Amino acid sequence: MIDPSIRKDAEDRMKKTRESLVRGFASIRTGRATPALLDRITVEAYGSEMPINQVATIGMPDPRMLTITPFDKKNLSAIEKAIQKSDLGINPTADGMMVRLVFPPLTEERRKELVKQAKKMTEEAKVSMRNIRRDAMDSLKKLDGASEDEVKKAQDDIQKLLDKQVEELGKIFSSKEKEIMEV
Repeated sequence: MIDPSIRKDAEDRMKKTRESLVRGFASIRTGRATPALLDRITVEAYGSEMPINQVATIGMPDPRMLTITPFDKKNLSAIEKAIQKSDLGINPTADGMMVRLVFPPLTEERRKELVKQAKKMTEEAKVSMRNIRRDAMDSLKKLDGASEDEVKKAQDDIQKLLDKQVEELGKIFSSKEKEIMEV
C-alpha cells in the first residue's frame, strides 16, 4: 500500500508555492495603488529592521495614492528613506505628519517590463513545483513493499496534480498580465 502522506505533502507544498506566487504578484505595481506594494519594504526603527505596516498605518484615499501615517512621528524620515531606496520608483512626499505616494500611470515600456517580471516569477514557481514532483517521485521509488502498479498509479496521480497546479499558475499569470497591461 502506498503511503498517502507523500501525495498530501506534495500537494501542500505546491499550494504554498502557488500562494507565494500570488503574494509576489501583489507586490508588482499595476498603475493602481495598493498597500501590498509596501509589503517588501522594511524601515529602520527602534534599532531593527521592521516591515512598514508595523510602524505606520497605510491608507488609500484614491486609486493612485497611498498615505503612510507613522505611529511615532520620529519614524517619518526613516519611512521616507526606505521608500526612496526601494524598487517602487516613486518619490515620496512628507508633510511632517504623513508620507504620500502618488502613483503615476505606467508607460507602455514599464508595463512590458512588469509582464516579463511576472512571467519570470511564474516560471520560478513552475520549476519549484517540478522539484516538488521530483521529490515525491523519488520517495515513491524508495518505498519497500509496494507493487510496481501501485507505484506507477501513485506517480501518475502526482503528475496529474502537477499538471493541474501548473495550469492554475498559467491562469494566475494571465490574469496578472491582463491587469498590468490594462490602461
